[in-house]
Amino acid sequence: MKKILILLFLTLFALGCESGRINNNNPNIPNYPVNLQINLGLPQYSSLTFGSGHYEDYSQGARGIVIFNTGNGVYVAFDLACPNEPFAACSSAMQVTGIEAKCVCDNKSYLLYTGQSAGQQYPMKQYYVETNGNSLFVHN
Repeated sequence: MKKILILLFLTLFALGCESGRINNNNPNIPNYPVNLQINLGLPQYSSLTFGSGHYEDYSQGARGIVIFNTGNGVYVAFDLACPNEPFAACSSAMQVTGIEAKCVCDNKSYLLYTGQSAGQQYPMKQYYVETNGNSLFVHN
């Protein structure tokens, strides 16, 4: 009986600890495949080697993606579709300036560190970013 209780406890603990999981429950943005590999040694990605640097790629995601260097060795990637506007109603990609992305349809700005905007229901749709040496892998 004691072994069963320990096994049950460990199972519940393991299932409750999904670290690194991204919550993208946003009905406004459809799920498009994202699979991008970036070599940070190439000149076109040099802006990503500095804190607050970003790179935009319009071949991936719903309206393109932005990859952002948070400055502490962590990279984040977000879709450039406006998160709080219906996808069909807002056909423009968000505009990135500095550390913010701005939705041109509702004029709301989102911080690229977190993808959040004060008072908005949904944050920017986030993608996984993995680093391996001088390479970044962005995927969903």
